[in-house]
Amino acid sequence: MSEHVKAWQCIGCGKIEAPQTCVGICQDRKVEFVYADEHEAALLQLDIALSQAQVFEVLLRQLASTTPHEGEWERSYRALQQRARRILQAKSSGSPDSS
Repeated sequence: MSEHVKAWQCIGCGKIEAPQTCVGICQDRKVEFVYADEHEAALLQLDIALSQAQVFEVLLRQLASTTPHEGEWERSYRALQQRARRILQAKSSGSPDSS
């Protein structure tokens, strides 16, 4: 994934130096950084994962709260199964439609 960059950051002025401390009067503390583009990519992946989790949660809530009529359990099960297949198909194709 992303590689951390070790650096030093002054607790007073906030300047950042790598790979060693400065020779001035600043007081440095070791910090770690990642590249901005890698951070943005990770945030995008997180947004996608959260969206997918919401879609799956809706399906799970429907499954947990549905009580089929007498003798209709198989039809309800098949309908939920079909909906799950559509969600998985949309996920694998990258389509935003996952209803």
